[in-house]
Amino acid sequence: MSIGDTVYLNGVFTQRKDALISPLDRGFLFSHAAYEVTAVYGGKLIDFEGHVSRLGNTLEAISIPNPHDAAAWEDIHSQLIARNGLSEGLIYLEVSAGAYDSRDFAGPETFTPTIFLYADHRPLISEKAEQGIRAIFLNDIRWRRRDIKTTQLLSQALAYRAAREAGAETAFMVEDGHVTEAASANTWIVTEEGRIITRNLSSDILPGITRAHVIARLRNQGLDIEERAFTPDEAYAAKEVFTTSAGAMIAPVIQLEDRPVGTGKPGPVTRQVQRLYYEAIGADVEKVAAWALA
Repeated sequence: MSIGDTVYLNGVFTQRKDALISPLDRGFLFSHAAYEVTAVYGGKLIDFEGHVSRLGNTLEAISIPNPHDAAAWEDIHSQLIARNGLSEGLIYLEVSAGAYDSRDFAGPETFTPTIFLYADHRPLISEKAEQGIRAIFLNDIRWRRRDIKTTQLLSQALAYRAAREAGAETAFMVEDGHVTEAASANTWIVTEEGRIITRNLSSDILPGITRAHVIARLRNQGLDIEERAFTPDEAYAAKEVFTTSAGAMIAPVIQLEDRPVGTGKPGPVTRQVQRLYYEAIGADVEKVAAWALA
């Protein structure tokens, strides 16, 4: 994994080492900022319409004017991909409420945003996708507007640290006896009866763009998706568990706490989901993920 040398800051493509943001920026002082992460595969943006639409919803919810329309956002992303030679990885985008001459909670009537993007070279169809990951359960202590994608990510950062200390890769967040989502992904279970379940949309979870894509693909295959909250006990009893996100795409979960999920290996439904998604993004599945065809 490596961050590209060329970044975009406030209308200018520049070297990362030369990109300077004010310490009085509201993103730094108050986490008053929206962000998006869009996958890039084969040099092409994946599910971009969904990401730019969700960005607009978040900016409106936190009172930051959207500085660009969808076409302009796509042009910036495309230029960043080209300037960094990004074939596979992520484009990170952040729009904050800008910098002012004081630390004022309310801020001015109209914000002048700070816009920052960078490219991240990393494999998306990775070893973890093939072999699976481990997860722990943690109490969900985040704020109540998880449906908007802001940079208030301290709880998620601490969740990842807790997972690492426990020898796992992620954490499943639990609130009122039900799983909300993983530290930075939507969660799914497959029951012994073969039912595919993922949490229903509300302010309790982020409306994942990869989640929406997967639901559409599975329903197109005639599979029934049940959108509802599930408990940790249901996850323990599940035949398969996986997560969806832009960064990891579809990640099989093979262990919860100290218990194996199902056989302790990625299951057939998870492999089907991976195959369908990889084909949709233009991957040569036989070449880069033959294990998803088994």
